[in-house]
Amino acid sequence: MAVQDVKPTRSELQDLQKRIKLSQNGYKLLKMKRDGLILEFFKILNQARGVREELDAAYANAVEKVNLASAVDGSFTLKSASFAVDAVPTIELKSTNIMGVVVPKIEGSDVHKALHQRGYGLVGTDAYIDDVADAYEILVEKIIVAAELETTMKRLLDDIEKTKRRVNALEFKVIPEFQEQVKFIRLRLEEMERESMSSLKKIKKKKAAQA
Repeated sequence: MAVQDVKPTRSELQDLQKRIKLSQNGYKLLKMKRDGLILEFFKILNQARGVREELDAAYANAVEKVNLASAVDGSFTLKSASFAVDAVPTIELKSTNIMGVVVPKIEGSDVHKALHQRGYGLVGTDAYIDDVADAYEILVEKIIVAAELETTMKRLLDDIEKTKRRVNALEFKVIPEFQEQVKFIRLRLEEMERESMSSLKKIKKKKAAQA
């Protein structure tokens, strides 16, 4: 609302003062939320960096193991063992809350299995095949953790940006505009009061002259 469109009344002044107080309280709360989200983001970022390094190492190890098993046992034996796996991992997607932001909680089951749970027989396979299975199960576990952390970071970052925009809008637009409107009303009320006093003085002088 433009300053010129504001009604220069005491009730409007009181209403604007209430709005300023509410806006300032909202600004403080949003600023605290923004700062808290930034702290949480960097905390998770540090975890994500560590998990990303572990994921890269797990991937390199899995590639190394599969190449070794393929060289020793042959690609046909390796593929046969992989097709024999009947219990696939299941992923359960839940959610949790970080300072009002809904973030995912990803849980995997039947990811890292015991030797007898992998489906392929012990006859016809060797330790190289077991090492491949073990390496890729570990890799899948790392992927699940990394997916949860990186999705959480993205959602936190999105909410940080939204909160920053609201904080900036209150600080640089909403509150200053309200304050300008209050200033305008006060000046107009003072001006109207002076005009009223001047009119009263003229009326008194006129009555005194007629007496």
